[in-house]
Amino acid sequence: MLLEHINGPEDLKALNVAQLEQLAAEIRTFLIEKLSVTGGHLAPNLGVVELTLALHYLYDSPNDKLIFDVGHQSYVHKILTGRMDRFDTLRQFKGLCGFVKRSESPHDVWEAGHSSTSLSAAMGMALARDLQGGRNKVIAVIGDGALTGGMALEALNHIGHEKKNLTVILNDNEMSIAPNVGALHHYLGKIRTDRHYQKAKDELNQLLNKIPAIGGKLAKTASMLKDSVKYLLVSGILFEQFGFTYFGPVDGHDLNQLLDVMGQADKAHGPVLIHVVTTKGKGYSPAEADAHKWHGITPYKIESGQVLKAVGPPMYTEVFGDALIELASRDDRIVAVTPAMPGGSGLIKFAERFPGRMIDVGIAEQHAATMCASLAMSGMKPVFAVYSTFLQRAYDQVVHDICRHNANVFFAIDRAGFVGPDGETHQGVYDIAYLRHIPNMVLMMPKDENELRRMMRTGIEYDGGPIAVRYPRINGLGVSLDPEMTPIPIGTWETVREGDSAVILAIGPMLQVAEEAAEQLKREGLNVRIVNARFIKPLDESMLMQIADERVNVVVLEEGSELGGLGSAVMEFYSLHGKFGVPVRIVGVPDVFVEHGSIKEQRQETGLTADRVVSELKAMMPRIRKRAGGPA
Repeated sequence: MLLEHINGPEDLKALNVAQLEQLAAEIRTFLIEKLSVTGGHLAPNLGVVELTLALHYLYDSPNDKLIFDVGHQSYVHKILTGRMDRFDTLRQFKGLCGFVKRSESPHDVWEAGHSSTSLSAAMGMALARDLQGGRNKVIAVIGDGALTGGMALEALNHIGHEKKNLTVILNDNEMSIAPNVGALHHYLGKIRTDRHYQKAKDELNQLLNKIPAIGGKLAKTASMLKDSVKYLLVSGILFEQFGFTYFGPVDGHDLNQLLDVMGQADKAHGPVLIHVVTTKGKGYSPAEADAHKWHGITPYKIESGQVLKAVGPPMYTEVFGDALIELASRDDRIVAVTPAMPGGSGLIKFAERFPGRMIDVGIAEQHAATMCASLAMSGMKPVFAVYSTFLQRAYDQVVHDICRHNANVFFAIDRAGFVGPDGETHQGVYDIAYLRHIPNMVLMMPKDENELRRMMRTGIEYDGGPIAVRYPRINGLGVSLDPEMTPIPIGTWETVREGDSAVILAIGPMLQVAEEAAEQLKREGLNVRIVNARFIKPLDESMLMQIADERVNVVVLEEGSELGGLGSAVMEFYSLHGKFGVPVRIVGVPDVFVEHGSIKEQRQETGLTADRVVSELKAMMPRIRKRAGGPA
């Protein structure tokens, strides 16, 4: 076994190509075995084994900077940089992170959970190197899906303009998470499938340069013909127009080819792009057959590829997708929009039922948001299905193009709250704070899957502007579903448990935590009221005023940022209305980034527990008892 002797990149340098190929096979076996227990991003990592080996074989990490876009394809990098012995803890609480993590290793020079950032990071490192007189190499690895993100194209443009020495590895596997869409994807497909392009380009250059006196001028003229269809079809010419020297396409699983081309590219001056074609899921037949399913996977049986899933009620995501189909069957204005997440957002069945009304824009959240505004202003009812953490990327478009126009866009915000093993880059705990302060926005969250269905009907029928429903990455409660979805009056809360000792205002899954706390306090003779504060904006002002008049203690319980969340909204309301005597405490996510682990562990770590709620209320009780004439 070669793998057990690899403790760092320096151990690769003494190996020959045959040994590297043996090591690649051992790494694949290691990943398949380990991830069958922990789960994780299997298919992306199986696809970059040889590429990562070649990078660490040729370059000197961490002096040379290896930057992985998104980071979910960095497991092989982690193995080769001394973290193999920690893979039993992958994506577990206090264990090895599933993404690049700077605090884990000096070899992790850039971390990200969102795509399309690597090229900007590479440019920054190249600029810093040159300003400081350094000589190290900078290499960014980006997928063809991430390359469609606008930020990546902005960086390509700047890199080509500045002509800095850096290398971009385009890992072309025809996938991001779902199959890629867009013109750039089709362009790369032409390069992959027609090997005559490179020959045509070489012959064109040779022919023009052979013409006496004017050949060089003609060659220069040809390089400027950006509108020439024939010229644009030459392999790699798009990237050369950006100012890159293009190499490829290269078989990303042939180490001899990889090392040869990367060695040639390393001698070039200025920015270089190496187009590497790989197979996502390479070496494990279930993952090769369905790279979408195996992009991020839960534990599974190695022999059969059977995924081990807990039996229980459907996830909120599935309930959303089914409800949307039901609503769309009665309203042909409804279109579903997703930024490359049709599976993760529960839209696969919708796409099968309504293929013409399913719009996947690729990794382009900003474009998706503005397009939704235009769809809405053109008489359609766009439903923008997006993860909370990814919607952050379209903040300006939400403000400027949707809310300012008061466009009737319906946001379906998945992964709201803690997300478990994906960790701090994916936590959906900030959307309340970044949405509720925008004029015209309506924001709601259901207590269970039946209420989600009702909110779906509410959002579709609402014509007053943008409206959003946020829901968590968990299974529902198993409640019965009403045969007919009935809308909920905007801005109304509901009391789900009566009591006069104190009030807990809770949203989403925190209703169950509130119930646990209320049961504990009931055993001590205290009756706590629980309110489902399902509308975060607008607030139920009449209920808040009633609570103020009762002069009871209030705890606001939310799986979202304490800063700017529902609790802040309640305190702002009381302040604006001069109700300064209402005691309010917020139990939410503190001002820290919460790392990976199970959702239960993340709640425990941040104090989103029944014990914490009980403790907060008990600390407040003496004030009320004293005012009521009881013991202090």
